Amino acid sequence: MSSLSSIPFPRGSDPALGLRTLVIGAGAAGSALVRDLHRAPEFGLAPVGVLDDDPAKAGREIDGIAVLGTLAQLTDLAVEHRAQVVALAIPGLPHHRVRELATAAAAAGAAVRYLPSFLAALRREVVGSDMRTLDVNRLIGRHEVHVVSPDVRAVIEGRRVLVTGAGGSIGSELCRQVHAFDPSALYMLDHDESNLHRLQLEIWGEALLTDDSLVIADIRDRPRIQQIFRDLKPEVVFHAAAHKHLPLLERHPSEAVKSNVLGTDNLVEAALDTGVERFVLISTDKAADPTSVLGASKRLAELIVQANARDARNLGTGVFSAVRFGNVLGSRGSLLSVLEEQLRSGSPVTITHPDVTRFFMTIEEAVGLVLEAGRMAEGGEVFVLDMGEPVRIVDLVHNFAEQVQLGAEDVEIRYTGLRAGEKLNEALFSEGEERLPTAHARILATVAGGSAGPEDLAGGLTGLYEAAAVNADAEVRDRLADLLPGYRAPEADPVPALSAPYPDGF
Repeated sequence: MSSLSSIPFPRGSDPALGLRTLVIGAGAAGSALVRDLHRAPEFGLAPVGVLDDDPAKAGREIDGIAVLGTLAQLTDLAVEHRAQVVALAIPGLPHHRVRELATAAAAAGAAVRYLPSFLAALRREVVGSDMRTLDVNRLIGRHEVHVVSPDVRAVIEGRRVLVTGAGGSIGSELCRQVHAFDPSALYMLDHDESNLHRLQLEIWGEALLTDDSLVIADIRDRPRIQQIFRDLKPEVVFHAAAHKHLPLLERHPSEAVKSNVLGTDNLVEAALDTGVERFVLISTDKAADPTSVLGASKRLAELIVQANARDARNLGTGVFSAVRFGNVLGSRGSLLSVLEEQLRSGSPVTITHPDVTRFFMTIEEAVGLVLEAGRMAEGGEVFVLDMGEPVRIVDLVHNFAEQVQLGAEDVEIRYTGLRAGEKLNEALFSEGEERLPTAHARILATVAGGSAGPEDLAGGLTGLYEAAAVNADAEVRDRLADLLPGYRAPEADPVPALSAPYPDGF
């Protein structure tokens, strides 16, 4: 395969200016978009071609960018020109055509951007008038990274794939992209039937609920999980199901253990028993040197995966790995959704501390990282996207307000103080973890290390599960500390719940 650098860039499409982009539509909107992307490289998109079904537009150029072919050729042309993004610029395109084009783009490993807004790509709903509505690069403090490659198809195509937590933000986007890589079966598991109904409607355009693709189950139910794996025999598993709200888990640590630790243990055991080829756990940067129940429970989930990865590698039965996310823009309960609601209602924007920082990524980056982890893993790795420098939440709020035409005087910020278990600054790796390069320049990895490793889990998890089963929260905290010597339960009492909507970890 030719390298990216061997493919010439059209005028205005220097790779330093952004992601290689195919624009769909050579009409007024598409032409204006090509010209605007040339004039505004801060958008992070570099046009390399245009597609349109009008024969009269074939072969013409728009601001130096050629009309390469028709919409039916999208996948082939995206692969040929190494497109990283497909921008849909045909106003009024029917929803079924948008779905078809998005599937064709995903099949080439390309992310999708929609007119009218960047935010539509993040939250899949129209909230603005054009692609200038939200400059994602300014919000996350860096250029968005194209992660997923067409090589992912070799891991997905023709295989039975199971996604847990399929109804959530990351799980549902995973399902959409996995579906585009032609698995022989896609099983979407969630305990919320309404989320599954909505997801099937979005992906297939109908939701008859009459096939095996939707699976209602609780990952904490070991016999049920074993039954599902025996019956469906998944070959690739993406494990996105989890409790993730930090302050709630500080109040209810037993529930964190039941879902995040025991649930992962149940899935890994079933995967080993049924010969799953690849298993990818979705974790969080809060698992690095954890100070919260959320972080501790997800770190234990990582250790369970790593411990079993070693056994699976020795037996030659499968590849088990994990990925860590920062905060994902556009996920349910994320900063953007809460910030938008607070600004719309005129409420003060709630931030824990004026100096609090977090790492941010887009949903496209997050899902791409999961898919690439499934492709690159050899067993036992925890993959992390290089997300540059952390972003001050105060700066992000001001950038967001400016982009939606609000002045600094229009935004009232109320500082609430760090809650129990929260860090002022997150880290992507624990102090004892070595950062290892991977085949992708912007993806790093680490393997088992630090003060607690997979070998330290023997016996300790049994007592933890027994304490959680009877909701002995104090004992659960103590056992978490025993299993993770670097973790200590916070001494501060949890603060009362806020009356206003409040984002996790900000």
